[in-house]
Amino acid sequence: MTVIDSVEALKQTFPPETRSLPGMLTQQAQAHPDRRLAVFRQESWTCADAMRIAAQTAGALAAAGIKRGDRVAILAGNRPEFLRLLLGCGWLGAIAVPVNTATRGMQFEHILKTSGACLLVIEKDLLPALDTVTAPDLKSIWVIDGEETDGIRQPLPEGGEALPAADVQPSETLLILFTSGTTGPSKGVCCPHAQFFWWGYHTAALLGVTADDVLLTSLPLFHTNAMNTCFQALLTGATVVIEPRFSVSNYFAALDKHKATVTYLLGAMVPMLMARAEGPETRTHRCRIALAPATPGDMFDSFRERFGIGLVDGYGATETNFVIGATPDEQRNGMMGKLRPGFEARVVDENDQPVPPGEAGELLLRADEANAFSTGYFGMPEKTVEAWQNLWFHSGDRVVQEPDGYFRFLDRMKDAIRRRGENISSFEVEQVLVSHPDVANAAAFPVRSELAEDEVMAAVVLKPGKSLTPEALLDHCTPRMPYFAVPRFLDFVEALPTTANGKVTKFPLREQGVGPQTWDRDKAGYVVARNGAPARPKVAG
Repeated sequence: MTVIDSVEALKQTFPPETRSLPGMLTQQAQAHPDRRLAVFRQESWTCADAMRIAAQTAGALAAAGIKRGDRVAILAGNRPEFLRLLLGCGWLGAIAVPVNTATRGMQFEHILKTSGACLLVIEKDLLPALDTVTAPDLKSIWVIDGEETDGIRQPLPEGGEALPAADVQPSETLLILFTSGTTGPSKGVCCPHAQFFWWGYHTAALLGVTADDVLLTSLPLFHTNAMNTCFQALLTGATVVIEPRFSVSNYFAALDKHKATVTYLLGAMVPMLMARAEGPETRTHRCRIALAPATPGDMFDSFRERFGIGLVDGYGATETNFVIGATPDEQRNGMMGKLRPGFEARVVDENDQPVPPGEAGELLLRADEANAFSTGYFGMPEKTVEAWQNLWFHSGDRVVQEPDGYFRFLDRMKDAIRRRGENISSFEVEQVLVSHPDVANAAAFPVRSELAEDEVMAAVVLKPGKSLTPEALLDHCTPRMPYFAVPRFLDFVEALPTTANGKVTKFPLREQGVGPQTWDRDKAGYVVARNGAPARPKVAG
């Protein structure tokens, strides 16, 4: 077999029974062992390296008592250890549970308890995230960069005895990815091995990825987007460069340094890059295309003209796949694209009845191929049934399908907030707000930001006779929630609007939005640290 140079050939090269992580790793390592697969700042791996690392890490996990089906939580940034653990879990048949590095407090505890993780792998600098967490199922904690053994904590093992690959089926769960809750806590999406085959296949097809490409991502590995990028490289023979984090000032320099040809952005990042000053590296790079979902429609042409990079929009969710998209030649500004082959879609009203083309409704989705979608929510059967009612996945997103088949995104029907590419559960924000002893009730909701996404706003009702400053409330919130979920805007109100049966309704709050009485932490100079430390005021100079 030669290195893949045609995306359509992937279906023949990887028949259904090989679409597990061990199957894909073995196939590529045997076919071209010396081809460079993954590059970090600290090291790089060939395809043969990746298979060896998977087998040795599986050995270390097995020596620690991890068995097939056990859950291993990972709280780490974009570093080699993250990918090693993922490969080892997949090779052994265990399930990786990547956790957003900003997760704190009750949300972190909810993830550990719901997943039943028996092992946590965590960066040393992130250990304070455990200070307020109870996780009775945890038997061991491996600390990346750790040096001392303390109770159940020990340094991350270097590796173990290489194990043969488990007979993992493509339908088995590879990852549990916790995505934003809507009217309740975050849900753990069960992602089978083969789902990532299809993520890689469809994304590579739309971007035109071949073995000659270098893919650069600075998006976090604990999200679907960056994980998808790794599978594009594995399937096609391309190389993936994984940067530690997104940096506006260094982004084009990284593209140039690594000779990247394909890159990955979120819609909010495009205005940030457009706002940066010109530099020689903005034109010396070789990058031809970027996957950039949710980019403002008026920026596609100007971004290409300024930087020479075409932008591709599209639609996919953690529960689904890359179901809607367009190649660069088919791209229409402000449109997500057309339905991809292998999927079905409906736009429906509140009774799941299809609406005519051109009318708004909820997007429902279904896959033709086995295991192309997630298999449900871990430990939440009632939420799985709710999301897949009538045997269609209910996205909670409001869209329009034009008569020519192109889809246009309007807004979210769910009570969720998206800020800086992160999904935020308004329920979880509210739970932290009302845990303050002086707060009687609170409602969190999105308001539009300057970057075409959401900012978090909250309306807060205090208990009778209590007073509270915005700063004091955010001091309470900061160590108890991800930094990106901490509200930017606060309104202290006498009461929250309710329906006739007493349920809080947020539509009037969203409609009213930011008013003259609203406190804005950006204008107040209140800074939220990314590491969950107490907030601190900006200091002039």
